[in-house]
Amino acid sequence: MPENKPLDIVKSAMLLEHKGRALYRSVVKTTEIEGVRELFSLLAEEENRHIAMLQQQYALVVKGESFDPGALSEHAEAAEMVLSAESIEQISGAGYEAAVISAALEFEKKAVAYYSERAEKTEDEKEREIFRWLADWEKTHMQMLARLDDDLRERIWFDNQFWPLA
Repeated sequence: MPENKPLDIVKSAMLLEHKGRALYRSVVKTTEIEGVRELFSLLAEEENRHIAMLQQQYALVVKGESFDPGALSEHAEAAEMVLSAESIEQISGAGYEAAVISAALEFEKKAVAYYSERAEKTEDEKEREIFRWLADWEKTHMQMLARLDDDLRERIWFDNQFWPLA
């Protein structure tokens, strides 16, 4: 059954954020690379902000009220973090950290797609504003992880001398 009720949409969005936070927290607990730990700690904290905002929207919808984009101002803009060259050097291209960076990138792509689709499909302007805001925030995560994933891939290619044939 396709989700189309505002309550179902917000519940699905909260579940998506909880899953992301769980992934990011697990990386914080298991990585030995400080820069990676800081990056995923930041991402987990930002997912907490998304959850808090969605909980506010959920409380409104449960009471039969409409979405409140005004609540967005209570939540900080997305933070940008760049790993140091030293941290990147510590990441093995085929190791755990590189794998979770790729997994996190795919997770963020899924979040962007979900929120963008919700924003496009709704006829409620307030709901559209909230899901556009979430999609934009997740895009910053996606872009940050994509740059990191690209840097790691380039390093692996260089280290393993994956050069085109001349």
